[in-house]
Amino acid sequence: MSILIKKRDGVLSGVSHPFFVLVPALALGFCNNALARDFFDPDFIKSVGQSDPSSIPDLSLYATKDAQAPGEYRIDVVLNNNLQETTDIQFVEKKDPTTGALKLVPCLSIAKLTSYGLRSEAFPHLKEDTNGCADVSGIPNFTTDFNFNTQQLLISIPQAALSTIAQGFVPPEEFDDGINALLTNYQFSSGKDYEANNEYYNLNLQSGLNIGPWRLRNLSTWNKSAGIQSDWDSVYLYAQRSIIPLKSTLVMGESSSLSSIFDSVPFTGIQLATDTDMIPESLRGFAPIVRGIARTNARVVIKQNGYQIYQAFVAPGAFEITDLYSTGGNGDLYVTVEEADGSRQNFVVPYASLPLMLREGQVEYEITSGKYRPYDGDVDEKPFTQATISYGVLSNTTFYTGLQAASSYQALALGVGQNLGDIGAVSADVTEAWSKKKDMDKTTGQSWRIRYGKNILETGTNITVAGYRYSTSGFNTLTDVMNTYNNRYGSYTSRSLRNRTNITVNQSLGSGLGSLSVSGIFEDYWDSNRRNNSFNIGYNGGFRRFNYYAGYSYSRYSWGDSGSNRTVEDDHVVSFNITVPLGDWIPNTYATYNVTNSSPGSTDQYVSLSGVALENHNLDWNVQQGYSNREDASGGVYSNYRGSMGSINGGYSYSKHSQLINYGMSGGVLLHADGITLGQEMSETAVLVKAPGLDNVRLENDVSITTDYRGYAIIPYVTPYHRTSVTLDNTTLSDNMELPNTTQKVVPTRAAIVRANFEGNIGRRAFLILKRTSGDYVPYGATVTLTTDKNAQASIVSDGGMVYMSGLKDNGEIYARWGTKSGQQCKATYSLAATTEGIAQATAVCR
Repeated sequence: MSILIKKRDGVLSGVSHPFFVLVPALALGFCNNALARDFFDPDFIKSVGQSDPSSIPDLSLYATKDAQAPGEYRIDVVLNNNLQETTDIQFVEKKDPTTGALKLVPCLSIAKLTSYGLRSEAFPHLKEDTNGCADVSGIPNFTTDFNFNTQQLLISIPQAALSTIAQGFVPPEEFDDGINALLTNYQFSSGKDYEANNEYYNLNLQSGLNIGPWRLRNLSTWNKSAGIQSDWDSVYLYAQRSIIPLKSTLVMGESSSLSSIFDSVPFTGIQLATDTDMIPESLRGFAPIVRGIARTNARVVIKQNGYQIYQAFVAPGAFEITDLYSTGGNGDLYVTVEEADGSRQNFVVPYASLPLMLREGQVEYEITSGKYRPYDGDVDEKPFTQATISYGVLSNTTFYTGLQAASSYQALALGVGQNLGDIGAVSADVTEAWSKKKDMDKTTGQSWRIRYGKNILETGTNITVAGYRYSTSGFNTLTDVMNTYNNRYGSYTSRSLRNRTNITVNQSLGSGLGSLSVSGIFEDYWDSNRRNNSFNIGYNGGFRRFNYYAGYSYSRYSWGDSGSNRTVEDDHVVSFNITVPLGDWIPNTYATYNVTNSSPGSTDQYVSLSGVALENHNLDWNVQQGYSNREDASGGVYSNYRGSMGSINGGYSYSKHSQLINYGMSGGVLLHADGITLGQEMSETAVLVKAPGLDNVRLENDVSITTDYRGYAIIPYVTPYHRTSVTLDNTTLSDNMELPNTTQKVVPTRAAIVRANFEGNIGRRAFLILKRTSGDYVPYGATVTLTTDKNAQASIVSDGGMVYMSGLKDNGEIYARWGTKSGQQCKATYSLAATTEGIAQATAVCR
């Protein structure tokens, strides 16, 4: 067998010729049958030309398979084949009690093991050493395996030693209240109509202040039109914070009550309510508990509507699965228990749900107290209190109740939701109300409500919500009563709702045949002939790459007394829409045609071209031309650009009676301890990326976002109480940047601004060839660091004294070490040639 090693100029130019003698020597060394295990003798390195005994490196750390140097590694922690987290773990050197060989083991504290689900209380002898590392030798069958190539720590813990942890559970200790910051979201829009000679301006400012766990929020608006004085208005102002032990949120100020049982009521006061985002996603909403018995160590597979939604491994005996994700819909659960001997058990658990239903043992509540906050400034701000609670009593049953109390209004509600299995899910509740409107007698009334939902898999029918409410003539809502206390209009009386029916049905027509949707709302009122009826039917379909929609809607509104004073309005609308992709000719472009006919005899039709442009698809554009039998031609052009520091938009439109030019901009401004960062509009919870020196680096979370000139960026939307990975795209790093860890994980609390810190090596990259004063190369396996930062991650010398390093200045000093003796370490001063591209090369003498 012949071995050909091609020597390339530059990279291997410093490799000594004895290196080629080393290859067969290594091969012969590893064939020594006298050894009980693989062993590499460092004397081989000496034998290829190094005369100084001190040049033999200490490689005992690498003498066993897969061994590495101790230290801190950023790795994926995988427990029983499930990824737990990506984090920094300290690894220490330890002797294997069986072989006596050195091996690398993770230093895991008892708290860390507990966060992974270990029932630490079951092992009273579990202790930590002086470095905080738990001695896991007393846990039966506990094993760890560090795969350096994949950067994974594989942990195996017997199921009996683990507590039951819901899917998606995040320990509260990881919740991050974020940084102190001042923030503002802005939305500005303006337009000028040249035909009507009118201009308008609008500005929305959503401002906030975060201090520790507290958040202060305000929304203010400014409007200005030609000839009309500008107007500022504050929509709301409130302070809030998370109460983690109660899984709740506290709000003080201007907000609105929840609408699960009663209609939502605006208030100024205080509110404490369950924050369902603190609950693991697999425990939110309603899902039945799946119970069964396994004869052996078994695998449990659960499917719904033909899709696998859950898998678990259980020990012999009775099992209980409580952490199924709520699918928000309906469809029986098909459960298969696959035993170790290959046999199977199959059974069905009926499943149907409605939004207000909770799983067994789950509680949601709300307490609100304050003053009514009317939108009309002439209405009295009367005090009231509202309290509601929902409780999952049994696996398929939810009870809920609530009360409202004010000087002129009291109400009590009581209801139940039930999973009826094959029949579907139904809820029924009644609200008794005692009310007194201004200048009127007291009244008493009831409101009955029934809701139903069902998914019929066999026919593809999904009845998402069907509801019916009946209210007696004396029933009023809290808002109905509060609005009568109006100081301008005197005794104001709203019409009371009598009947309301609503239904939404979606029907799949089979593979390739599209879907049909039907919805309707029908209302009538007491003491008037007012009726509101609306009905919609629509069909969605597709043929190859074409998508089309056809729909019909009907609405009738009537009011006034019977006879000649009664007014009736009927409206019929028929529409058709088809979209055709033009990607074969124009990338990322679509053509759309739409026609709408509405009574009485009005027809509108238009054709448009729309699409996205630029490398990151952050430019949206649309060109439209239309025709109406009322106003002749109309058309317009519109575009919107989303960048790292915000969005800008502009457009032009015309019709028979107008020529309008409009433009606008939106974004977010964040003031923090390190300065000011601009970005897109921030949602309730956001992330500040801090990567000093890493400018113009793209984020994988949103390719339209890049770091600014200082290395900062804003990720405007993340989910609270949920692990979010923040990742920088290392393909966008420039030549003078290197990022050891491209991903950070954050777990923000509600409305927090959390910081994701990245530390990159900023500077030159180079291959350095290190020689000693004797002329020999610095030995293979030596570790090299900058003298200015000896604790930084070390580089390792390869053959011929070559080492790769990053984050270098043009001139500097490095420190090399290959043992503990004084003759096994040295310092070298290097100097890199003036170049701006690629990887530099230099030779340095180590003294």
